[in-house]
Amino acid sequence: MKRVFLFITGLLLTVSLSAASKWTGTWATAPEYTGKGDMPKTMTLTGNALRQVIHVSVGGDELRLKLSNEFSDEPVEIRSVYIADAAEGEKINPRTVRYLKFDGKESVTIEPHGSVYSDAVKYDLKPLQLLSITINYGDKTPEHATSHRGSRTTSYIMEGLSKPKKEFVPAEKLEHWYNICALEVMADGKECIAVLGNSITDGRGTTTDKQNRWTDVCAEALNGEVAVLNLGIGANCVLRGGISEPAVKRFDRDIMGQNGLTGIVIYEGINDIGGSRHAEKTAAELIEAYTSFIEKARSKGLKVYGGTISQIGNTDYWSYFHEATRQAVNEWIRTCGKFDGVIDFDAVLADPANPSRLNPDYNFDGLHPNAAGYKAMGNAAAEVLFPEKLDKTKL
Repeated sequence: MKRVFLFITGLLLTVSLSAASKWTGTWATAPEYTGKGDMPKTMTLTGNALRQVIHVSVGGDELRLKLSNEFSDEPVEIRSVYIADAAEGEKINPRTVRYLKFDGKESVTIEPHGSVYSDAVKYDLKPLQLLSITINYGDKTPEHATSHRGSRTTSYIMEGLSKPKKEFVPAEKLEHWYNICALEVMADGKECIAVLGNSITDGRGTTTDKQNRWTDVCAEALNGEVAVLNLGIGANCVLRGGISEPAVKRFDRDIMGQNGLTGIVIYEGINDIGGSRHAEKTAAELIEAYTSFIEKARSKGLKVYGGTISQIGNTDYWSYFHEATRQAVNEWIRTCGKFDGVIDFDAVLADPANPSRLNPDYNFDGLHPNAAGYKAMGNAAAEVLFPEKLDKTKL
C-alpha cells in the first residue's frame, strides 16, 4: 500500500510540474500583409541576411521562435536563423549566439499562408533584454512578405550570408519586422497579458529603437515579472475598414492564439469612432464586439481588462457627434461590470483645461501621445494589472 501511495504521489507531482511549466509568450507582434511600399527599397530579402531586434518581457532558459508567412501567396525559403544578445545598432554579442533548428534542421521552407515554430533551444534569456534575430534567406522569398510595419525598431539587411563572427554590414535599414511574430519561453507560473490595439499601442509617437511603447513601459514597471504582448496595428479598426484585418477578424489569431495567456487588454476603437458616419450605431457595434471578445476570453478562463478610448479633440476625427460616441463607449467600459479592471487612459492623458484633448505635456500629434504620454500610460496599466508586482522605482 505504501508503494502504491508513493507511486501515485510521484505521478501527481510529475503531472503538476508538467502543468506548471508551459510555453508562454515573452514577445509578439501582429502579422500583416506587406504592400510594395513596405518592402525593402534597394534590395530584396532573397539570398540576403536580415537582422531584427526585439524587446522581450519575461526571461527564461528555454525558448522557441515563431515565423509567419500567413499573408504571402508564395513560400519563403530560409537557410538559417540564429539569435544573440543585441548590442548597439546592428551589433551582437557573438559569445551568446545560438542557431535555431526546425525539425532538427537549420533550413526551413514556410509554405504560403503558413507558419512554423523552431525547435526548443536552451538560452539564457534575461527579463527585459534586447534580443537579435538574424535570418539568412534562401533563393525564394515572396513578392509581398508577411511583416509588421510599425516595428519602431531598426532592422538591417546585409548582402549575402551572415555568419556570427563575420561583421554584419547593413546595405539597407528600415523600420519593419519581417516573418518574426512570436518568441516564447518555457515558463513556470508566469502571468501573460496580450494587448489588442491600434497605432497608440503599436507605438506611433515613440522614439525609434528606445522601446518606449506603453506596453514596454508596463513590462518595465512590472520588473520583467509579467509577459506583456503587444498586438497593436497602426490604423487598425475593430469593426471594418482601417489597415490590415479588423479586430473582429484577427482577434482569434492575434490574441487568443498566443500561448500561456492569463489575461487580455482590449484597447481599440478610436479609428472606428473617428471614421464613423453613424455615431450611435458605431457605439452599439463596438460594445457588441467588446462583449464578444470578453466572452471568448472568459471561456478560456482569462482575465479581461478594458482601456478607455483616448482623446480625439484637435484632430480630424473630432466632431460633437464623434466625441459623444467616444464618451458613450468610455462610460460603458467604466461601468458595464464586465471587466476585471479598467485602465482609464482617457483620464491619464486628458488636458485638465480641455479633457477632450491630449494633455500638452503628453501630446505628439493630437491623436497619439509622445514618449512622456506613453510612460504615463504604461505606468497606469501596470498599476491596474498587477499592483502587487509594481516596481515603484521605475514609475
